[in-house]
Amino acid sequence: MSGPRASAGELGEALWKAVTDGDEYDAVDVVRGALADGWQEEDLLLDVVAAVQARIGVEWAADRISVAQEHAATAINERVITALVHHGSGGARPDAVRGRVTVSCVDGEWHAFPARLVAETLRLRGWHVDYLGAQTPTPHLVAHQHHTNSDAVLLSGSIPTHLPRAHTAITACRSVGVPVVAGGRAFGVDGRYARALGADAWAPDARGAAAVLEAGPERPTRVRQAIDDLPHLADQEYSMVTQSRARLVKETLTELERRFPPLREYSDAQRERTAEDLAHVVDFLATALYVDAVEVFTEFLGWTADVLSARNVPPHSLVTGLDILADRLHDFPRALSTVRAGAAHLTGRTGPAVTDTVV
Repeated sequence: MSGPRASAGELGEALWKAVTDGDEYDAVDVVRGALADGWQEEDLLLDVVAAVQARIGVEWAADRISVAQEHAATAINERVITALVHHGSGGARPDAVRGRVTVSCVDGEWHAFPARLVAETLRLRGWHVDYLGAQTPTPHLVAHQHHTNSDAVLLSGSIPTHLPRAHTAITACRSVGVPVVAGGRAFGVDGRYARALGADAWAPDARGAAAVLEAGPERPTRVRQAIDDLPHLADQEYSMVTQSRARLVKETLTELERRFPPLREYSDAQRERTAEDLAHVVDFLATALYVDAVEVFTEFLGWTADVLSARNVPPHSLVTGLDILADRLHDFPRALSTVRAGAAHLTGRTGPAVTDTVV
């Protein structure tokens, strides 16, 4: 007689060991064994596989696994999904479908795993899903709607810097009469940025997305422009910071080397990485200006400080960099206020607390 069915935590540990060992066969065996024990495909996807994927991101951010290990583990998790949803009843073609939807990532968004979970969950629930994967350019997304007349577009975004492009996609899809359901960490833990950008609905996860579709989102009848949703863009600060990105990064890096002497000893590779970090700072500043939300900037800085601490890089150099950046933004009141808020946020932190990331 077999023992009790394994819990989600027990299955997660077994799957974690398999993916970090690089053993896709063991990983697939974990979920197939769970199916044989009575687990449902959707529950395995969302309560086990998704949890392991989140753990991969946390371990990378804490510098406990390398980028290569992260990529290998994610690739195995992708193959686990394929094996899971095309096994037994999960791979059967439904006799009827509830409707047709498009699941896609925002243009520029390479983190497709959350969108894949949504797509497979909806397929299991009987929807015809056109899964477009990572970073779909908005013109192609809209052309697909002309071809399919989807009941809805489910738009996934994990990185907040893609919110301006998400806004373009939302506006474009709604202009051809297709409602948009936004999801992913980029849109805020409560969906506040989805609402700000004019999405018809927001879903916190795959089950939430399915619930929104089952409720039947209405097709939009009124087309809004960006300035209608975000009137603060009239001050042009977002545009000016975006257009000045290269200059801001270069000038900040040069002055940072003067104020932060250890930087002078950096290798070319370390200097390049520092320049990349500064570019991310400017990108998140621009995004905070776009959605008029300081927390977009401060949350990114807190996460960055944690990642730097885990890699033995002194995060106080970030504060120095922000002071330099502030000197160059004195003519932009919203940008200057945001940068100062970021510096104050970092100064008030007591230590690293890496909790989550995106993979």
